[in-house]
Amino acid sequence: MRRSVFHIKHTLLQSIFWLLLCSLLWIPAQHASAQVRSSIDSTAIKIGEEIQYTIEVVTDTTDLVVFPEGQTFLPLEVIESYKIDTTYEQAKYRLIKKYGLTQFDSGSYTIPPQRVVINEQIAATDSLRVEVRDVAVDTTLQKMFDIKPAMDVADPPYDFLKMLYWLLPLLLLLAVLGYVLFRRKQKREAEEKQLPPYEEAIVALKALDHSDLLKQNRSKEYYSQLTEIVKRYLDREVDDAALESTSDELIARLQLHKDAGHFDFDTETIQHLDDVLKRADLVKFAKMQQATEQAETDRKTIESIITETHEVIPEPSEEELLRNEAYAEAARKAARSRKRKRLIGIVIMVALVTITVNGVTQGWGTMWENLFGSEMSELANGRWIKSEYGNPTVIIETPDVLIRKEIPIPEEVKEVVLSSQYFEFGSKDTFYVSVNTNTYNSKMMQDEDMDLDVALEGGLKGIEALGGINIVTKTEEFSTDKGISGLKAYGEFELSDNKNKKIEYEMLLFKQNNGLQIITIIYEKDLTYAEEMKERIIRSVELEILEGAS
Repeated sequence: MRRSVFHIKHTLLQSIFWLLLCSLLWIPAQHASAQVRSSIDSTAIKIGEEIQYTIEVVTDTTDLVVFPEGQTFLPLEVIESYKIDTTYEQAKYRLIKKYGLTQFDSGSYTIPPQRVVINEQIAATDSLRVEVRDVAVDTTLQKMFDIKPAMDVADPPYDFLKMLYWLLPLLLLLAVLGYVLFRRKQKREAEEKQLPPYEEAIVALKALDHSDLLKQNRSKEYYSQLTEIVKRYLDREVDDAALESTSDELIARLQLHKDAGHFDFDTETIQHLDDVLKRADLVKFAKMQQATEQAETDRKTIESIITETHEVIPEPSEEELLRNEAYAEAARKAARSRKRKRLIGIVIMVALVTITVNGVTQGWGTMWENLFGSEMSELANGRWIKSEYGNPTVIIETPDVLIRKEIPIPEEVKEVVLSSQYFEFGSKDTFYVSVNTNTYNSKMMQDEDMDLDVALEGGLKGIEALGGINIVTKTEEFSTDKGISGLKAYGEFELSDNKNKKIEYEMLLFKQNNGLQIITIIYEKDLTYAEEMKERIIRSVELEILEGAS
C-alpha cells in the first residue's frame, strides 16, 4: 500500500528525532558495567503477522533495570508485552524482555532505538529494519460452483436428553410426594374407623383374652397390654395426660378430678385401679411372674373399672356439644391449613431439587436460560433464515434477516467502485453479523490486482468505527464447503466504551475479477451460544460467481 507524502515526512522527522536523542543519551556498552543488545526473529513479515523484538541485558545483581513500556516502537504497534525472563550466570543477571510487534501497512519500516534505564543511566538499543510484505493470493486455482437452489431447513430434533434431566428428579420427588400422601390417607382412614373409647377398650380386652400370653407365661407382655388398654381409655375419656403418666401420677390425677367434682369416681374404684397398676409395675419392672388366676382377676377388675368410669362420666350438655363442634371445626381448618402448607413446601422442595440437579449437570447459566430463556437462546434455537444479499451475491443463513444499511460511495472513488451494499443484524457488544459486497470498474482495475490484505485493513477500520480498540488479528487461508478460497481473519478487541468486555470477531473475504465480498461476525467472548451460532453461519456461506471470474 502506497504511503502518503505526509506519512513519509512524518517518518523521516521521527527518525531524525530518534537519532538526535540517541546521540545525546547513548552509552556505549564497552564503557558501562551492563551490556544491552536487541534483536528480532525476522526481518520480513506479512501484513498483520507478529514479529518478536527481544532486548537482552546482562548486568550486576544489584542494578535496577527498567524496560520500555507503551507504544515506543512506532511505526510498528505493540500487540503484546511478554514477561521478563531472568537467568543467573557468573554473578550477573541476564534479563530477556520480548515484545510482539506488527504492522498493517506494507512497506519498509525502521524500529527506533529503545531506551533501557539501568539505575540512573540510559542505554539505547540499535535501530532495526523490517520489511512488511503484501500477501500474494492466486485465484487461478479457485474452483467455482453454481449456487444451490433454496431449500427448507428442517427443525432440529427434539432433545430428549435435556428433557430427561428435568424429568427424572421431578418423577423421583413426585413418587416421594405420592408415598407421603398415601400414608397420610391411610392414617386418616384409620382415625375415621376408630371406635368410641368404651367400645375400643372392650374390644381390646376381648382380643387380650384370645391371646396365648398367659399360657406362655409371658406375664410382662400381658400386663403391659392390660395397663395400656385402661390408660388409653382414661386418656380419651377422663384425662389427656393418662398415657404419659406413671402409675402414681395417674392415681393422683384421678383423685384430683374426683375432689374437683369433674367426675363422680368411687373411692373403691380408684383403689382397685391403684392395686392393679402396682402389681403390673412389679411384673414389668421387677420381673415378678404373676399367677394365671391373679392375672385373670386383674383383667376382670380393669373391665369393671372401665365400665364404672363410663357410667359416671356425665353426658355432654348442648352447650358443650356446640363448643366441641366449634373446636372440631377449628381443628379441621387448622388441619387443612397445615396440609396446604405442607403441599406448598413439597412443591417448593421439588422445584429447588430439580433446579439444583439441572444446575449441577448442565451448568447454572445454561439451566437459567433453559428455565427463563434469553435473547441468545431464542436466536440460537429459533427458526433461522437463509437468504441472498448484495452483488456479487452472498448466500448466508442467519438468526434473523440482515437489514440493508445505506453507505454512500465517496466521490473520489466512484469511478472505481460501481456499487457497494452493506447488510447488518445485531449489536456490537453481544452478537453482530454484517455482509458487505462491492463491484469495481473492470477497466479501471485491469492493471491492478485486488488485494485482500488491503480489504482486510478496510474491514478492521470498520471495527474501529464501531468502537473497537486494541485489535489483535490472525489470518489464514479459508475455503467454503464448495471449495471457494478466500482469506479468514480472526482475533479479539476491546470496546472503547467498555474495556472490561472482551469481543471476538471473525471475518471472511473473497475476491473475484471485479467483485469483493466480506462477511463479518462480532460477538462477546464466552457468551453462551455465540460460538455455536458463529460456526453455523460460517458453514452456511455460499457465493455467487461473476462471469469472467477465474
